[in-house]
Amino acid sequence: MTMQAGDGHPTAARGIACMVAGCAFLMMSDAFSKWLSQTYSVGQIMSLRNVFVLIPMFIVLWRTNSFRDLRVHSWRAQLFRSVFHVAAAIFFIASVSVLPLADVHAIGFAGPIFIAALSPLMLGEHVGWHRWTAILVGFGGVLIMLRPTGESFSLIGLIPLAAALSASFRDLVTRKMSRTETSMSMLFVSSIAVIVAGALTLPIDWKPLTWISLLLFIGNGLVNGCAHFLIIESYRLAQAPVVSPFKYSILLWAALFGYMIWGHVPDKWIVIGAIPVVASGLYILHREQKLAAKRRRAADNS
Repeated sequence: MTMQAGDGHPTAARGIACMVAGCAFLMMSDAFSKWLSQTYSVGQIMSLRNVFVLIPMFIVLWRTNSFRDLRVHSWRAQLFRSVFHVAAAIFFIASVSVLPLADVHAIGFAGPIFIAALSPLMLGEHVGWHRWTAILVGFGGVLIMLRPTGESFSLIGLIPLAAALSASFRDLVTRKMSRTETSMSMLFVSSIAVIVAGALTLPIDWKPLTWISLLLFIGNGLVNGCAHFLIIESYRLAQAPVVSPFKYSILLWAALFGYMIWGHVPDKWIVIGAIPVVASGLYILHREQKLAAKRRRAADNS
């Protein structure tokens, strides 16, 4: 599927709506995972959830007649990316099993900060002092959320931080692969990798499914697949600078779902720390868009 950004206001509005709805569906999937984690292991959840993620993916491929998008050009790169994707899945599901959803996503928004910090090393990109300042501010916010003072240090908060770091490595590898590999092929291969990795724990700690839990697993996978489709659709309908900031709506959904289902209310340290993390992430996005526009103008003039 070719992603083309729309310029008109109605199209942009639909793109924003898709992004906000996609974040809501993603949070529903996280709520399913958190609920299931009270009974089932991380390996069983990640494996069975991704089995049902494949269903909406194949429906989209069938409706658009784009099964050719599953073609893999570099298995080595795909498998390398899948290692980080599996690690991110393990750490993320482990984190939602022990932490409130809002805490997980607030700490997880360190991802764009990690990407900006690692891009000089992995992609050879130049990072100026503006972005380094934003990176330091963002890490300051993460430290506030982790509360690294004496006995109050939140070691458990390192789990979503590890998920964000793993996802950042995955996304940086994705940037390098995007020249030859399609988004659908990467999603398919990484989903299979998660299914296989989770299935390796089957002899250890898998438990029999009840009819209710089976429905929850099916709902989890379908909702997760729909979330990713809506987020991809948002980038097709509108330009990235328009819809990307609305990714942060997931913090509101996380707080809402966490309060309605488990009665979780983010504490003051999460709220205070999330502000510089979100602000630095938005600023890094803004700088990247400005640099991309500058490179396009230079290319047009050459």
